[in-house]
Amino acid sequence: MSERLNAMDASFWFMESAATPMHMGTIGIFEGPTDGFELPQLERLINERIAFVPRYRQRIREVPLQIGRPIWVDDDDFDLRYHVRGLTLPKPGSRQQLDELVGRLMSRPLDRTRPLWELSLISGLAGGRFAIVSKTHQVMIDGMMGIDILQVILDGEAQQSSPRSVGSWLPAPEPSGLELVTSALSESLAHPGIALDVARTAAKGVAAVVSDLGRKSLSAGATALTFARVAAEPAMTVTALNVPIGADRLLATADFDLAVVKNVRRGLGGSINDIVLAVVAGALRTWLMGRGVPISARSQLRAVVPISTANSGESVNSIGPVSAFLVDLPLGEPDSIVRLRQISYQLAQYQDVSHLLGAETMINMASYGPPTLHALGVRLASNLSSRLYNVAVVNVPGPQHPMYVADARLVGSYPLMPLPQNQALSISLMSYDGQLFFGVNADRSAIVEVESFMGCLRDSLEELTQAANMRGDRHQRVVETGETAK
Repeated sequence: MSERLNAMDASFWFMESAATPMHMGTIGIFEGPTDGFELPQLERLINERIAFVPRYRQRIREVPLQIGRPIWVDDDDFDLRYHVRGLTLPKPGSRQQLDELVGRLMSRPLDRTRPLWELSLISGLAGGRFAIVSKTHQVMIDGMMGIDILQVILDGEAQQSSPRSVGSWLPAPEPSGLELVTSALSESLAHPGIALDVARTAAKGVAAVVSDLGRKSLSAGATALTFARVAAEPAMTVTALNVPIGADRLLATADFDLAVVKNVRRGLGGSINDIVLAVVAGALRTWLMGRGVPISARSQLRAVVPISTANSGESVNSIGPVSAFLVDLPLGEPDSIVRLRQISYQLAQYQDVSHLLGAETMINMASYGPPTLHALGVRLASNLSSRLYNVAVVNVPGPQHPMYVADARLVGSYPLMPLPQNQALSISLMSYDGQLFFGVNADRSAIVEVESFMGCLRDSLEELTQAANMRGDRHQRVVETGETAK
């Protein structure tokens, strides 16, 4: 029998609407080869490797009357040309033009009657570069991170010749509607305990989920009060980040030298992730103040921070476990060093995995509902999301060596997260080959100056860099003169 969607993936499936398409995105920028890279080359490469990700030739089929979660079935009408397309920017295409084009691509939901992915080869970039943009629905990958079709075609070295084909493919027969209903009923009878728990959860409603969330949080030790408070109170007074959103997206991308961030770590301490969050906090502080948002000494924004623990030296296809954190970004603190210290202190409290229970429960709250209530339950969870956090910040460690598509080198990789309802901004970043690549996805109707936020990110990093250099200079003077450090 075909594989059934798990509860979380079913939630993403039913959550989707025209205003909240649930696909992830990646912008990969490549340089070379000198003779160009054409669409037929990309199609041939995908044809040779798509067997490594069988899901990419499957589509979703719902069970009649929604008496069970949807299932995966092979697409007997699969056509690679529908999923891979070529686009061209007017030469010489700028990064801003690329971001604008990708924003339009990300605004359009994927066709739910076909396998839920697309690749776009965009030529015409300045310097002879080109971009490959991937769109992959959340249900196709593992949680917030997983194997994407773009990752499958990447190699650790240039490929002058095509890899060998992995063979032909024939779709498996699709089950009939009667078979789907029979299978769903059989599963309910075979697991009555699960069915009873689902029914109880549906009867208790969201209040029971919040109550259970509080009890679990109270057992988590030092972080209990934070989680218990989150269930009942807003993360912050509603800001421009937490408003109903429309269907159109506005993107911005930027590069940062990883060596600069490591220099801040040497001068001020903390982890790379601590510094990234401190940079984001400083940028949000400046950016919101520029929008006229009043910032007091106690102002803060709550960020949900899923962190991959993959070793940054591993392959881009190797993704480690993901842990979820809730971090209060101290926007009211004017001193960049103090902001970093406060964030480092919060993350230090999460050393015990039990401390993650509250955050993970909130993120997975949609999985409590039965299939027939997913549509309503997930929309409710989305409406509550602005009460749980203000912004998502996802930091993914990537390989610190070059990657290639054929013999074209990947020089930039910018991740893009979808926006749930009432979340007008998401911040994603990936470390790769000595650089940090930021991708910011924003609702076009709510946030029209996303480029200025990128400028605030640069200013925030520069502020921390100057603080680290000043501390380093002071330490050097102490060493050279024998003075007592004050």
